[in-house]
Amino acid sequence: MDVHGRDLRYFAAVAEELNFTRAAERLFVSQPALSKQIRMLEKQVGARLFLRDRRVVRLTLVGEALLPHAHGMLAAWEAAETAVEEARAAELHTLVIGMSTSPGRGLLPALRTRLVSRHPHARPVLRQVNWADPSAGLADGSSDVAFVWLPLPDGDRYRHAVVAQEPRLVALPQGHPLAARAAADAEGAVDFTDLLDEPFLALPSEAGPLRDYWLALDARVGRAPLIGGVVGSAEETYEAVANGQGVALLATGNAPLVVRDGVIAVPVRGISPSRLAVAARRDDERPLVVAYLDAAAKAGAGTS
Repeated sequence: MDVHGRDLRYFAAVAEELNFTRAAERLFVSQPALSKQIRMLEKQVGARLFLRDRRVVRLTLVGEALLPHAHGMLAAWEAAETAVEEARAAELHTLVIGMSTSPGRGLLPALRTRLVSRHPHARPVLRQVNWADPSAGLADGSSDVAFVWLPLPDGDRYRHAVVAQEPRLVALPQGHPLAARAAADAEGAVDFTDLLDEPFLALPSEAGPLRDYWLALDARVGRAPLIGGVVGSAEETYEAVANGQGVALLATGNAPLVVRDGVIAVPVRGISPSRLAVAARRDDERPLVVAYLDAAAKAGAGTS
């Protein structure tokens, strides 16, 4: 038996009014159409639902048995419709922001303020993503926008706005010989050539070109890096540097995540600065995504 919600609404209206004319007016249908629908429902049920003559309409025993279930099903469907509408509204206003570590630099509150000024009902949700995914959730669709380090794998799939450009530092154990050399240097820095023989901490291989970038392959003039370990988080980086497994390049703004208790960071000459960006999938034109990217572009440009 395949009964539609419309059939149950028609049946319930007649059962409540006990009058086909009033029920038809309530449902905004013609009385003949209502009568036809009730007859079809009775055929599906296999029994009469109403007894009627020229003066009286009343429920049969079968109709009385069906009525509370019809009310329950209609109420459940109304609740389902409400839930779906609420979920659609929440989905419409939710923006999932992916990141591998907190971007810091005052960016989250600044971009939230800009977004909400344009979309007061926006609900930004932060999502932490492992360093093995350099797209911070954009690639698999689990993030709508993301804070990412450039370069991005499959860069043509995304558009981005740079929000910070910073020198790269090298994290060292406090007693490392290069720490003393940096202390004696006029700029407090080391040359990248001084690091070529050092074991480096690397991102997971899944990070692709971003792994190569943080190993500074472009500055090694063909010399392969010595990998001292693989790290997937700031805490793992700190532990590995502190334990002498290797050194690690990091952005200036991320130094506070690693520098503590025996780990220092010094500037490195001879390598390009790091670039932190907000990115989104190139074909995603949803208003919240566009607004967040626009906010990021203005933040990166230092405009209001």
